[in-house]
Amino acid sequence: MNKQVFDLQGFQEYLFNEFLFFGALNTVGLTVAALIGGLVLGTLLAMMRMSPIRPLSWLAQFYIWLFRGTPLLVQLLIIFTAVPLVIDVRLSVLETALLGLILNEAAYLAEIIRSGILAVPKGQTNAGKALGLTPSQVMRYIVMPQAARIIIPPLGNSVNGLLKTTSITSVISMEELLRRTQILIQEKFLVLELFAVAALYYLILTTLWDLVQRRIEARFGKAYSDVQLAESY
Repeated sequence: MNKQVFDLQGFQEYLFNEFLFFGALNTVGLTVAALIGGLVLGTLLAMMRMSPIRPLSWLAQFYIWLFRGTPLLVQLLIIFTAVPLVIDVRLSVLETALLGLILNEAAYLAEIIRSGILAVPKGQTNAGKALGLTPSQVMRYIVMPQAARIIIPPLGNSVNGLLKTTSITSVISMEELLRRTQILIQEKFLVLELFAVAALYYLILTTLWDLVQRRIEARFGKAYSDVQLAESY
């Protein structure tokens, strides 16, 4: 007698499971928090990286090299196990997951932000200085609005990747989507079916973000086109 490979009824039963649904919400929450923290730290690192002060630039380069060159999984495990030994503070699973994701994501976002800023023509900065603007005003009102158009597409791709990368936090028992899927598998023994449900959830989340990203890119692209049209007259 052939053994049933895929239990369709089991798949359908857990497709709208509340336990997995809230796991998906935890995944979204981790993604948003890591993105915000990563943008703040990444912007700081990008500024340090471009700083004429050599020690600051070298420190930022070292940070980016370290966190881009080592796996997030290793970073999470080091934070989870080493931090309590070094500073005698026991981080919760959530705190460890957020800290690891933010530190890792910041290294990648720093390079995206830096490349966007460097892509803005020098003439724009010089024009701002000629108008008597301070360096911070030049960055805020002239450079960053133009850099944003360049930064947004790779930033959107980073968010897409971050949604899936949060699954790595399951190794420290963070109850996001994958971890909750594993818990159900241990109880129900529906391995293929529950992993298929999890994959579908991830696919829905990344598809929804793709739609949002397209709207954002279209909005910024239109704004930039309007500026170019106004300058041409």
